[in-house]
Amino acid sequence: MIRSCLANKSDPIFTVLDAPLLRDDYYTTLLAYSSTLDILAVGLGRNVYLWSEAQGVSSPESINMDSPAHITSLSFSSAAGAQAILAIARAEGSVTLWSPLDTDPRFDIRHQSPASCVCFSPTTRKGQSYRDHDLTICVEDLLVGDETGVVYYWTIEWPSALQRDLFGFSGATTLIARLSCHTQQICGLSWSPNAEYFASGSNDNICVLFETRSIVSHPSHPGPVGKFDLASSTEKETVIPEATLDLQVANAKQTWALNAAVKAIAFSPHHRRLLALGGGSNDRQIHFVHILSGAVLARIDCCAQVTSLIWSKARREICATFGFAQPDHSVRVAVFAWPTCEQLVAIPWLDEHRALWAIPYPGGPAPPAALQKPVPSTQQEGSEDFNDSIMEGESRYCSRTKVEGCVIIATSDASIKFHEVWPEKKRRAVTNDVGHLGGSAILEERFGQTGIIR
Repeated sequence: MIRSCLANKSDPIFTVLDAPLLRDDYYTTLLAYSSTLDILAVGLGRNVYLWSEAQGVSSPESINMDSPAHITSLSFSSAAGAQAILAIARAEGSVTLWSPLDTDPRFDIRHQSPASCVCFSPTTRKGQSYRDHDLTICVEDLLVGDETGVVYYWTIEWPSALQRDLFGFSGATTLIARLSCHTQQICGLSWSPNAEYFASGSNDNICVLFETRSIVSHPSHPGPVGKFDLASSTEKETVIPEATLDLQVANAKQTWALNAAVKAIAFSPHHRRLLALGGGSNDRQIHFVHILSGAVLARIDCCAQVTSLIWSKARREICATFGFAQPDHSVRVAVFAWPTCEQLVAIPWLDEHRALWAIPYPGGPAPPAALQKPVPSTQQEGSEDFNDSIMEGESRYCSRTKVEGCVIIATSDASIKFHEVWPEKKRRAVTNDVGHLGGSAILEERFGQTGIIR
């Protein structure tokens, strides 16, 4: 079902995966990567597929066989937790929690409204164990946004396979808070690198910022609820309890209003208080805001719907992908410098297809096969192309740079494109003086002003 092909070395797209049934929907986030297992998860229709350079494609039967609705969002748990928990949100309201290290899902959380967005914290946090309330353990925090504008803050206790067998305890889910902070569908969720803050974006054109400690240390914080233990229960789902901490917009640290839906949200890894926001079709800008003061530091007019934002790991640069655009705007991937807002890269696509969602992919070759754990898979009917056409043998996906890697983009033509946007050597900005790619140039502006892609 996924077919791979390689472009020539001068092409900015060095790998393309064909992905039939990839939903052409701005509001979905159907890619997730686990550095723990070096696995890419892709949501195609109602099914999840896993892809890796070393092992190709697999389709886990345990999470696909009874899928009632299409997938809306995917997210892997933190590298620090090392459990590679995959959160799978579906349109009927369920969020399934499963790891390739297990055979079957451990949890299936049923929300009252369709789940539209999920996002695991990039770090673990010390929390109370459900099995033993006197025991402090590392837990994973998970945000779930729904179509009514509510964000649910869950804590996931996930014992390793050895601990599960030793104690007969599969873990627990605890609902920390219900955040009634939006009036329409949640389409963007993001954590700061140290999980000190998190932000939610919605189709109501609002981005809301919360401080994590204000929630987990709230005096009305409930005790552990929503336990689901496969070892002692035949129930297969967790139903959200009624009595939980319910917070409103008034409890937020900051709120920003844009002119369109807010899906693209990215905290800077270089500046602790810097946050980038991308606006939808009626906004078409990247907004750089200060977390503490709420001030807008700079804007870039992109002439296109901003669908995702990814900060460079080693440079003060940000990569943006674009959806619906003005007719004469062919750029779908661009890189900008901070704080000058200079355009450094502008990659045009020669057709009208849109970039729907992008995630970073690490640099360097894949881990040795000996370090990779097998992924349970089942070949499904009609999925021959997905497995048979994946190239086997030596890794051919190492065009990316060692430090930066590349970005993976889900596109509206039912494909997944690998773009190398950060070369080893730094480059000059794309300006009117040095030429530009795809008929796109940027006016060079200073910090705090606006740059414009024309």
